[in-house]
Amino acid sequence: MTPSETKNLDRYGSDALPWSRARDALAQDPTPDVTHFLGTCRDGIPHAAGIGAQWLDDYLYFTSNPTARKARDLAVNPRCTISARLPGIDLVLDGTAERVTDGETLEAVAAGYRAGGWPAEVEGDALTAPYSAPSAGAPPWHVYRFTFTKVVGVATVEPYGATRWTFDR
Repeated sequence: MTPSETKNLDRYGSDALPWSRARDALAQDPTPDVTHFLGTCRDGIPHAAGIGAQWLDDYLYFTSNPTARKARDLAVNPRCTISARLPGIDLVLDGTAERVTDGETLEAVAAGYRAGGWPAEVEGDALTAPYSAPSAGAPPWHVYRFTFTKVVGVATVEPYGATRWTFDR
């Protein structure tokens, strides 16, 4: 995937960051040291929640119990943000999230979580496991695909810089 527009936001003379730097940071295997934060808004009331996101085929995927506030917010308004402090770069991604129910994608997402240490399995049109985050609620957990259209990155190690990438998706 290639950005349709790259804008250098750095005011100190650094070059624009290449999209590959942000993409490679997003695609790293999940670790407990990296938390993604989902921002939703329903009826004008913002909400943020930590999520265990994973990169797969140029999208971020995450889960939610259907009764959790984030899932209820997304049912009303799919527009959202995901923010993450990744090794060497901080990112804020703007886009939309939609629930995924096809078995092939669910299995790929479950396999990614298993590789990261969470024993997720597909059950029907959702995931289940013997445990999850304390705030995740009981299974099943719905899977969401996050489609981003704008990403802002700020490098936290050399070479420094700040860049906005726009995508036509």
